[in-house]
Amino acid sequence: MSVKAFELVPAVERDLLMGDKARINIECIECCGKHLYVGTNDCFIHHFLLDEVTSSKGKLTYLAQKLLHKYLGLKKPVAELRAASALERLIVLCDGIVFLVDMVTLESVPSAAGGGVKIRGVTAFCINENPVNGDPFCVEMGVLSSRRRTVQVYMVYEDRVQLVKEVNTPEQPCAVSLDGYFLCLALTTQYMILNYNTGAAQDLFPYNSEERRPIVKRISREEFLLAAPGGLGMFANAEGVSQRAPVSWSESVIAAAVCFPYVVALDENFVTIHSMLDQQLKQTLSFRDGHVLQDFEGKVILASTKAVYVLVPLPLERQIQDLLAGHRVEEALILTEGAQRNIPKDKFQILHRRILQQAGFIQFGQLRFLEAKEHFRKGQLDVRELISLYPLLLPASSTFSRCHPPLHEFADLNHLAQGDQEKVLRCKKFLITYLGEVRSTEVVNGCREDVDTALLKLYAEQDHESLLDLLASDNSCVLADSIPWLEKYHKYFALGLLHHCNGQDSAALQLWIRVVDGELQDFTRSDLFEYIVDFLCSSNLDLVWKYADWALRKDPTMGVHIFTKRPVSEDRAELNPDDVIAYLGKHNQALLLYLEHLVLEKRIQKEKVHTHLAVLYLDRVLSLLSGTPAGEEQLTKAREKLQAFLRESSLYRVHFVLGKMENYEELLLERATLHGKLEEHDKALHILVHKLRDFRSAESFCMWASSCRDSAFQQRLFHLLLGVYLDRSENSPAAGGQAGGELEMAAVDLLNRHGEVFDAVRVLRMLPEDWSLQLLRPFLNRAVRASTHACRTSQIALGLARSENLQVLHDRLKEVKKPIFVSEKKGCHLCHNTFSEPDVVCLPGGVPVHAHCVAQRVRDSPTKRRLTNSSDQT
Repeated sequence: MSVKAFELVPAVERDLLMGDKARINIECIECCGKHLYVGTNDCFIHHFLLDEVTSSKGKLTYLAQKLLHKYLGLKKPVAELRAASALERLIVLCDGIVFLVDMVTLESVPSAAGGGVKIRGVTAFCINENPVNGDPFCVEMGVLSSRRRTVQVYMVYEDRVQLVKEVNTPEQPCAVSLDGYFLCLALTTQYMILNYNTGAAQDLFPYNSEERRPIVKRISREEFLLAAPGGLGMFANAEGVSQRAPVSWSESVIAAAVCFPYVVALDENFVTIHSMLDQQLKQTLSFRDGHVLQDFEGKVILASTKAVYVLVPLPLERQIQDLLAGHRVEEALILTEGAQRNIPKDKFQILHRRILQQAGFIQFGQLRFLEAKEHFRKGQLDVRELISLYPLLLPASSTFSRCHPPLHEFADLNHLAQGDQEKVLRCKKFLITYLGEVRSTEVVNGCREDVDTALLKLYAEQDHESLLDLLASDNSCVLADSIPWLEKYHKYFALGLLHHCNGQDSAALQLWIRVVDGELQDFTRSDLFEYIVDFLCSSNLDLVWKYADWALRKDPTMGVHIFTKRPVSEDRAELNPDDVIAYLGKHNQALLLYLEHLVLEKRIQKEKVHTHLAVLYLDRVLSLLSGTPAGEEQLTKAREKLQAFLRESSLYRVHFVLGKMENYEELLLERATLHGKLEEHDKALHILVHKLRDFRSAESFCMWASSCRDSAFQQRLFHLLLGVYLDRSENSPAAGGQAGGELEMAAVDLLNRHGEVFDAVRVLRMLPEDWSLQLLRPFLNRAVRASTHACRTSQIALGLARSENLQVLHDRLKEVKKPIFVSEKKGCHLCHNTFSEPDVVCLPGGVPVHAHCVAQRVRDSPTKRRLTNSSDQT
């Protein structure tokens, strides 16, 4: 694809060069700064001064002034000219002779030894632009000889030339270029690289010099451009390797030059311009009778046979903008990155970022979002440039204004989409993704409010699931802009979160309460009431006291969690249980649940709290007793809860609770438990046995009342129950024989089930004489077994004690009979001094110590233990 990279500008017109002489043709040119030298076929050198003139419209033209022309006197065309500015000399090739002329006067330079400075038999020469000689007043030159297959290297001085190297070649060379020690040669049939210092040679590729003119052009350090078969321009470095892809030019190319990043080629009718970066043809200029093409210090000059022209490169930025205008994004980026070597680093970075941003917007307009995102990221785009395309997304308080000149051609998203709502939707989804990715990066530094507010608006509009995540995290959404947007899309829960983020918890709660009460519609959370309760759990106390009443009226069971689920934290004020109890006074169910939390979960050991809970349990039972029979199941559960609490708690005021249920015959079981708490076990058992006739409960009472006591107390309690069963005064004939028999059977069952608890002898004394032994058979069997077991167990224990005693006596005898050796070399294990006399005490294990050391140790012992199993021996 084409791009205008160069303009062809006339430099020296025909009339100025040759006047009315029709047969004069240009053979070669050389440019050094503003000085232009032209060699013609009539053996003249013409010297011109070129001045650049820029018009008011920025158009560049050249004004040529002819300074001098000089006839060389050889009657042959001037074949080649090269300037040696450091020497103020022109190196001229004419009629096979190389000689020097003065750059100013164009006079031949005489040799220091007399005569002219000349090299004869030359077909071509080149200047080494990467010289190996450090002398600044010396020019290195490679020369091809017409008489033999050699390349000669000369040092050219102001008034002399010196041959320094002569290198043989396998074929006659016809073109040469020199860089450092490397010679790039076009031989008769092939190209090659030759190191004239080491003699190393590298063949490149074949070429037929008879078919077309070879081209050997140095383009950079140790890199050359060659005309290859098939109409290719090949690149080769000093090692013979091609590090760039070839460019495809015409078969009839006669000259080439490089103006980075372009390769300029000249053929009979055209000038073609290819990119070295992507090898594409970028521009073609019509140019007939083209004869010479050279580049001089970045300036490309070409000549026909009659006139000289300059190829003026257009500014790089203009070329890039032209490519972007044609939506040729990749070519623009390749050109930008390839031109980095020719632009100062700071300027390049600014240019590169802007080009990337423009490329991103072009891709964005084509809905190629992945490529656009990558270009935005690399170009460090101010994300507000993108947000500003979307109407109303930037907050009203934003001070952002778009870049000038603009990065894109779109007024807004509607202009881009041209009414296509699907495009609009895709663009909004892309912005959501892009903002979500860059939100936590440095890209949004300084514009966090704009980004977060835009994201919130997009999330709300698109009903996006990430709206709540945004508001639950640290965000900078602008409140004034966000409120109407969230209200518009009925996102009241999210609006509450936004109020919370801005420290307006009361406003958030008021909004949520209106949603729960049905005043506002928002289906974001079906469990909003539970969320409000959880929110109040961690709120300050002012909010708790203000809104807890609403929650308790709405659902006491859930509302009380405000007080029971409140987390413990050092930086949060703690709730005073007494204040909470007072606050919950008008919410009986919630108060009950809170007291259960204090007693059963937090294990608060306060008589007031336990008594209050017991009274609430009792009131609940009494209210159900006075209710309809339909609440029988509730009554059963309430009584079980009351009974369990009366049994397990020991902190409530027993007399007070007992007084409140004194007149309720339905609560005899609870009264029995309270009598048990007062150690009035006889009253408790009397109620259970004679009033309730609940023998199982009587046995359970005995087990419960003696659960934390010793076995003697348990035995006494069971004997007391047996006594109640056998009390004849309660079982008088007036009470009915059936009742008496029932108690006797309960007594028998008690003995048979818990026989191990009773003292059998005492029981036999208590039993009536007329009872049948058959009734007591299970009890008596168990009693006999228990007695036998106890007897045998005691015998075993006695035997074990005797055995242990015998073993101790045996060990003592062994120690007594065992000799203890004492000498002045041995030391006491207590004081570590040696023995000076035979009186010692032997510790268990046969360890001898001083007698006074043992006595001192016994005196210092807090228990005053005396050593046992010790004996005094010598």
